[in-house]
Amino acid sequence: MSHPTRWVALAVLGATVGLAIVFAVQFDNEPGLESGKLLGEPAPAFAGVDLVGAAVDSTELAGKAVLVNFWNEWCLPCQEETAALVAFYGAHGDDADFEMVGIVRDMRSERALRDYVLDQGIGWTVMFDPQATAAVDYSTTGQPESFMIAADGTVVGFQAGALDVGDLELMLAAARGEVAS
Repeated sequence: MSHPTRWVALAVLGATVGLAIVFAVQFDNEPGLESGKLLGEPAPAFAGVDLVGAAVDSTELAGKAVLVNFWNEWCLPCQEETAALVAFYGAHGDDADFEMVGIVRDMRSERALRDYVLDQGIGWTVMFDPQATAAVDYSTTGQPESFMIAADGTVVGFQAGALDVGDLELMLAAARGEVAS
C-alpha cells in the first residue's frame, strides 16, 4: 500500500472511531419518559394552522390533558409510532378531557404530509410549524418528541423517540393525576 493510501485509510479509520465515540457518549443522554427540560414546567403556548387552514391555538385547549407530538411523515421513528398514536387516539379521541396535536417539523412536501395523514387514518389535529417556533419553544432536538400537558398547563410527561401505547397511557394517567409523573 502506498503512503498516500495509507494516510487516507488512517484518516478514515480515525474519523470512524471519533464518530463512534461521539455516538456512544450521546446514546444514554436521550431523554426518556421521566426527563426533559420542560418536565414540571408550564407548557409553552403554540399557535398555527392545521391541514385545512383552520387556526390552532393551545390557549383554547386549557383545562384538558394535551398530547403534543412533534413529528413528520418522512421520519422513520415517527412512522414507527404512528400505529400506536392512531390506536391511542382511537381509545381517547372522544374523551372530553383530552386533546392531541401533532406539530409537523421540517416539512418537505405538504402533499406527502396530507397523503400520509389520510393513508394512516390520523384523526387528531395536525398543525404546521413552518418557522419552527413551537419546536424551539419546546426545546426539541429531533423527532418524534412528545409532551403530555396536564389540565393545569404543566408538562407532566416527555418522550424523545417513538412511543408505544403503554407509554401514551402512562403519560395520560400522569396528566389526569392517576399516577405520579
